[in-house]
Amino acid sequence: MRTGETIYRMKPTPAQKQTRALVQAAAAVCEDKKGLNTRILALDPADSGLSDFFLVTSATNERQAVAIADEIELRLKRDFGVYPNSVEGRRHGEWILLDYVDFVVHVFLSERRAFYDIERLRKSARPLTPAEFDAELKAELKQKTLAARTKAPIKARAASAKLATKPATKIKKPAKRAAAAKKPARKAAPRRKTAVAKKKSVRPSTKETRRSR
Repeated sequence: MRTGETIYRMKPTPAQKQTRALVQAAAAVCEDKKGLNTRILALDPADSGLSDFFLVTSATNERQAVAIADEIELRLKRDFGVYPNSVEGRRHGEWILLDYVDFVVHVFLSERRAFYDIERLRKSARPLTPAEFDAELKAELKQKTLAARTKAPIKARAASAKLATKPATKIKKPAKRAAAAKKPARKAAPRRKTAVAKKKSVRPSTKETRRSR
């Protein structure tokens, strides 16, 4: 097993997952545009510098090479909002290079690809077809899903065991509050007027005093 193969079989980081999704989309464009002998090179980190992958494909003529490169750039921009850091060779169409930093796309004319032979120069890289690359991504996703499912019952059992071993707490009765027990104060009843009320003294009128005389 190669060094690069060992590393890329480790758990990928979120940034590496994003890079793989971009490479997968670019490889799909190569297949749609009838690119020939499309290969994804998983580069050895010790030998690759900044990039993680090379995507290499061939075209039969300059027009097809430009069409493949343009469609890759358009689809990654539209679907992921990602732009290439630099684009080279588009004018001649013999070797178009799209540099996305974490991966690089090489669109060759068939004779130019045979001449430069990138696959031979990157001996430590692990070559994959788009189908093999997709199969690896699906296998990683399936493994992650199974791991998440197995962790869920373990966490549930641990939580139930923790509750079982936890001593039961005594339920405290609410203290009787004196203020709550007090009834609202009754209003004082109005005083009743006594049945026998003192008659007010009335002065006799002047007519009565005259008659009495």
